[in-house]
Amino acid sequence: MDSEISKLNAKIQQDALFVQDLRKELAKVVVGQEDLVNGLLVGLVANGHVLVEGVPGLAKTLTVKTLAQTLSAAFQRIQFTPDLLPADITGTLIYNPKESTFSVRKGPIFANIILADEINRAPAKVQSALLEGMQERQVTISDSTYKLPDLFMVLATQNPIEQEGTYPLPEAQVDRFMLKVNITYPTKVEEARVLELMARQTLPQAGKVVTVEQVLKARQTADLIYVDDKIKNYVLDLVAATREPGKHGLDKIKPWIRYGASPRATIFMIQAAKAYAFINGRGYVTPEDIKAVGFDVMRHRVLLTYEAEAENIGSEDVLKSIFEAVEVP
Repeated sequence: MDSEISKLNAKIQQDALFVQDLRKELAKVVVGQEDLVNGLLVGLVANGHVLVEGVPGLAKTLTVKTLAQTLSAAFQRIQFTPDLLPADITGTLIYNPKESTFSVRKGPIFANIILADEINRAPAKVQSALLEGMQERQVTISDSTYKLPDLFMVLATQNPIEQEGTYPLPEAQVDRFMLKVNITYPTKVEEARVLELMARQTLPQAGKVVTVEQVLKARQTADLIYVDDKIKNYVLDLVAATREPGKHGLDKIKPWIRYGASPRATIFMIQAAKAYAFINGRGYVTPEDIKAVGFDVMRHRVLLTYEAEAENIGSEDVLKSIFEAVEVP
């Protein structure tokens, strides 16, 4: 087993070389935001979608656009607005009067990287237009189904503070996102660096350093990463604690949880931890990897009660209690 992991480590260190190149290019434009950068990289390697939440001006859109610039892949930005229609995303049939035939005009969803900007500004029927693509990796236009590219990733942003003119994402759609990354204000040092980079006429640009083939190969390699049974049981205990906190000595948080995390959280936690180990050049998953991705995987899957809201308790507080209480292998 040790020799196999050693071989896998060597393979991963080779296949993950592009990660450092990608980080360097991102750093040319994006200052700090390490959690966001890690979340995007994990989503890219784990073949998962990422929801990014933060107040305006924290470089959410800029970071996603910069990531797309580093990839030799098709990128589409969709600005979600209340008047957007489902066909504006998926595509539609166009009638040709000369030939009396219909032809398919594919929408922007047929790209490798999709930036769904301010996703909560569009009504439910538009949000749901993404569902089939995100889950099934295919789109139905009229009576025909079209496969999306092998590298297909939705990176969505939303603003948590504005309520006017927004349509909160239903739980079914939020659950499609592997990760939900919350970002906060930069430090004074980081903001000084932002000022130095951005307060000028010519803004920095990232170069293309990664191909689609490299990403697809990375995903295959990440699948091979070793996960010990103790790690799997650790993940099962963490997820179970969100459903039955009393069995894990967490009676205090029981009144705060309306619904615990679904089995999708268990699956995504292992996949995300493998990707996190990959971007750090390791062929095995550690408990620290689970902790690194755990909050991003579960913060949008643990639904709280009105009592928790009344006491100003957030999902972060609940998850912190769970991670402190569940025994680490």
